[in-house]
Amino acid sequence: MNPDARNKHINVVLFGQGGAGKSSLVNLIAGENVAKTSSDLARCTLTWEEHSVNFGGDSYDIFDTVGLEEPQLGIPQYLDAVENAYSLIQNLERQGGIDLLMFCMRAGRLTATLQNNYRLFNEFLCEKKVPIVIVITYLENEVGEMDDWWKRNKDTFRHQEFYVDGHACITAIQGNCPERHEQSRTTLRKLVKECTTGGQKRAWKGGDNLFVSLMQKLRGLVLGKSRSKKDKIAPRLTKRCGLSPDVAKQLADRIKKDVGAT
Repeated sequence: MNPDARNKHINVVLFGQGGAGKSSLVNLIAGENVAKTSSDLARCTLTWEEHSVNFGGDSYDIFDTVGLEEPQLGIPQYLDAVENAYSLIQNLERQGGIDLLMFCMRAGRLTATLQNNYRLFNEFLCEKKVPIVIVITYLENEVGEMDDWWKRNKDTFRHQEFYVDGHACITAIQGNCPERHEQSRTTLRKLVKECTTGGQKRAWKGGDNLFVSLMQKLRGLVLGKSRSKKDKIAPRLTKRCGLSPDVAKQLADRIKKDVGAT
């Protein structure tokens, strides 16, 4: 292995459902409390939190993003969250790329909101070119093995075109299940290791993804070119990311404003 690659921090973007225990998941992987949980801090940031984690001889930077469906998010805050997610992707492109997307959800039903969140990051921001895994949390009371949850539900995910490169069924709560808690740490670390080394895709450093293409179209619009493209942007956001027409239009307008400022 290239020594420079060995010394490189591996970038992992953690996203998904608000209240799924993303901060606890970071602490579980780290083996120590590096992220403040919701019980420690009333989280209102709409940006992201970076945590450095080391295990198995490798260094990881885990970027914990705000859940885009969290109840306190009104339309302006939602737009801020989407814009900040894009800013994070841009920053990581300059820092060696994105090695892994980790989608976190609480054990339960795969809602339309969760699917849209998945599409926003996987399709809209990363062009399906970053390995993506799903972590199912709050399975401390699962009867049998925690992984049985995935065995029962994986066909539902496939039916909804929710494709992942790997999964982990875990509990981030130690409570009365210390064995399951430790098993969860081992499972998570193994998953991260397998999906960021060996034959996996190289770190994605951006490209002509959908967001970039929209920016290019909007730049042309600002410069007075490709005016016929104007009406295609918001509907595409509506169709693939589940945004309401009003929100999609506001997001498109915001991107247009940002492009005009560059």
